[in-house]
Amino acid sequence: MLALPVALWFGYKEVEKSLVKPQAMLVLGGSTSALEREKLAAQLARQNPDLPIWVSSGSTNKAYVKRVFAKAGVNPNRLHLDYQAMDTVTNFTTLVDELQSLGIASIYLITSDFHMRRARVIGEIVLGSRGITLKPVVVPSGNPPEPIEKSIRDGARAILWVTTGYTGATLGQSSNQIKQESLPFLAPRHKATRSER
Repeated sequence: MLALPVALWFGYKEVEKSLVKPQAMLVLGGSTSALEREKLAAQLARQNPDLPIWVSSGSTNKAYVKRVFAKAGVNPNRLHLDYQAMDTVTNFTTLVDELQSLGIASIYLITSDFHMRRARVIGEIVLGSRGITLKPVVVPSGNPPEPIEKSIRDGARAILWVTTGYTGATLGQSSNQIKQESLPFLAPRHKATRSER
């Protein structure tokens, strides 16, 4: 009985997304050194000459990224290279408020095929919390999809961020640090090098 309203809601959201024209592009970092995601985004940018483009934690070689877009004839003023994100969840949490402040209500989300499920889960939660819809643009990679557990884990982290403002990015790091400080016997032991034996 509950399945029908849920199915109708998801159907409505899909129709809504198809009717709303994206106002910006968000490219998630993580391409190989060939920058497949950025290259596909540059092609899409040529077809949509008025859209600003954010590249979130892409290649650290900024000149190379800029060259990919310049080669495609994209005005460099449209390009925003952002390196705040540490992972897929923070790709969204570090930019959502900026996108909202600019009045952006819909974006093209560009990432690899194997990564899109997780990116969509996170994006729907984080961007959706600010009324921003996304339209996926898949970059073919030939890689198998990521395990569903990654989508579930990061979906939970996105919900955590929406409700608390905390991404959980350092959760594992924090719990390891707490263990080491409060339970020193659990800390990794120093292994003697050959010269110390």
